[in-house]
Amino acid sequence: MFSYHCLNPIAQVGLDVFSTDYKKTDKLEDAQAVLVRSASMHDLALPEGLLAVARAGAGVNNIPLEKCAEKGIVVFNTPGANANGVKELVFAGMLLAARDIVGGIRWVEEHQSEEEIGKLAEKAKKAFAGTEIAGKKLGVIGLGAIGVQVANAATHLGMDVYGYDPYISVQAAWNLSRSVKHINSLDEIYKACDFITIHVPLMDATRKMIDKSAIQAMKKDVIILNFARDALVDEQAVLDGIAAGKIRRYVSDFANPTTAGKEGVILMPHLGASTAEAEDNCAMMAVQEIADFMENGNITHSVNYPDCQVGVCRTQGRVTIMHRNNKGVIAQYTKILGDANINIADMFNKTRGDYAYAVLDIDAPVSDGIVAQLDAIDDVIRVRVVK
Repeated sequence: MFSYHCLNPIAQVGLDVFSTDYKKTDKLEDAQAVLVRSASMHDLALPEGLLAVARAGAGVNNIPLEKCAEKGIVVFNTPGANANGVKELVFAGMLLAARDIVGGIRWVEEHQSEEEIGKLAEKAKKAFAGTEIAGKKLGVIGLGAIGVQVANAATHLGMDVYGYDPYISVQAAWNLSRSVKHINSLDEIYKACDFITIHVPLMDATRKMIDKSAIQAMKKDVIILNFARDALVDEQAVLDGIAAGKIRRYVSDFANPTTAGKEGVILMPHLGASTAEAEDNCAMMAVQEIADFMENGNITHSVNYPDCQVGVCRTQGRVTIMHRNNKGVIAQYTKILGDANINIADMFNKTRGDYAYAVLDIDAPVSDGIVAQLDAIDDVIRVRVVK
């Protein structure tokens, strides 16, 4: 029996994916797995028995990844599960920025009591005229699950699409429309594109990547869309660009004091993945990731340990070992099993930065004594008997 805890409300359709081998606990200290959405885990005391954390969403800034890795806790996210919801909102943002729809709606609200509102509207509507997006150049920075969907859909709307991602995955490349121009330089996007939308993770290398110098390289009247993370953009530099007439609109899904209510800014209250469908998809994927890890030791979409898909165990036993990526560790744990006359029928070992993950399918079950020996190896973080 496995126990799990929800730090945020998780869609029931996702929790229903759990089999009867799982029970929900209201106490974090009793949980082997945690499901989370936006709750911050940085100040939480992580229980010794915690094995996995699954974020029902893509961003993991609310989770202490290094702390979890050091304790042998695998952190999952659910990339792509909310991609369609974010993609649709990006296009809503483009249309709101290209045409002053919000201004027009406010005008109608302000004049709702006018008997001749229809006639007045015909005269007033010129003030809210905008431009179409067909025929415009769109730069998509980051071609992950969301970026690819945005780029592909934009081609069907008649846009000339430029895509930039030096680390594009094979799967994303296969899914990317042939009509999208794959660009190797951000400067080319800045100089050419009427719309620029950002879809990259927040890390040291991308923090405030849209800064004063980037804005200076952009076309006049550019529209910038940010549905990824607010810290990717130097928002004061954006406000300066709007004031200078360089930026036509800044559309963001992250309300904050810097940009709220400012001229030329369209802010939304983090609506990107807030659809019933996205929440359901994220919940189901998160639960599936946890269940496969707990039951089989497989890792899919981890952000702090290497992914591992070795299927269901067909031998007498399966042991997983999380360890630091140092030389000699593999030799130590294979020797312990060999000395115990336990044959390793199959073995997987993969590294990710400072950490490594090993799955050993063995021809005999391991005793508590063998587990203790494995756990005593200096660089071993956690040993788990899956079967």
